[in-house]
Amino acid sequence: MRKPSRSEVESFIGSSFRSVWAFELLCLLKRSGGQSLSHAQMVAGLRGSDLVVSQSLETLAAAGLVVMEAEGAARYGPASAALDALFAQAVALYLKSPDAVRRTIVSAANPGLAAFADAFRLRGD
Repeated sequence: MRKPSRSEVESFIGSSFRSVWAFELLCLLKRSGGQSLSHAQMVAGLRGSDLVVSQSLETLAAAGLVVMEAEGAARYGPASAALDALFAQAVALYLKSPDAVRRTIVSAANPGLAAFADAFRLRGD
């Protein structure tokens, strides 16, 4: 399997994550090594709220990145090897350039906000 290109990874990030919380939650689930985490463990591990975890799980499940289990538990479980490879590259990009990943997520979720922010960029930024 070939390594996804940067543009493929950015497209994946923009289309799969509605918030940085969702990205961080998937990272947490991936680090659990295939073990399921309870809803309470995800809230504690993310230091987020019940609502943030619930909304993030909905979008991650719809994107085919997590497997939902009984009583709100979930585990990392991409629907394909291609999704797994894309997420691995997204994590590598996040480790190298977290701001680039955050901007990609925010821009995709709030295109008007990104355009507004770009209006204030200085030349050479």
